[in-house]
Amino acid sequence: MPTRREQILAAAAELFARHGFHGVGIDDIGAAVGVSGPALYRHFRSKDAMLGEMLTSISEVLLAGGQERRDASEPAGVLAELVGFHVDFALDNPSLITVQERNLGNLTEPDRRRVRALQRRYVEVWVQAIRDTAPAVDEPTARAAAHAVFGLINSTPHSRHLGRDGMATMLREMALGALASTRAGESTGLSTAS
Repeated sequence: MPTRREQILAAAAELFARHGFHGVGIDDIGAAVGVSGPALYRHFRSKDAMLGEMLTSISEVLLAGGQERRDASEPAGVLAELVGFHVDFALDNPSLITVQERNLGNLTEPDRRRVRALQRRYVEVWVQAIRDTAPAVDEPTARAAAHAVFGLINSTPHSRHLGRDGMATMLREMALGALASTRAGESTGLSTAS
């Protein structure tokens, strides 16, 4: 059962995704969890602190999940595991994906630095996995491919036209196909493009 703090963050994520960070007041979040707005200050010092914890937590979960999957037996398995993990996270947390996409600029500077550092580490897990499957792919190309795949997968809050299983299958296949085309580009010279 989620803690009160987790319930508050989940409600805030839903509201931020629907109405934007600035369109939601502390009273709105309190009402969503059945308390007065000021009662939330027992759990969070401010709405900014909620957003900071929310986006830091997302980044920590993604990094930890990515690092766990680095241990698959062979490089293609690692990449498939990473894709599956990110697809599942995006499908199971559409509000968090939306909040992360739209609200990085609303973080306090210390929280923004922390989130960016965690995000960079997560990207590097993907860069290494891509390069392990295709050593001739250079780092900038692998990094661009990782970001492109994130964009594809993270579009799920805007494209839920299929059931969850259908979306998961389609996104996995599309992401792996896109990454395969990056690897194929190594033999045609595409990997050296800047």
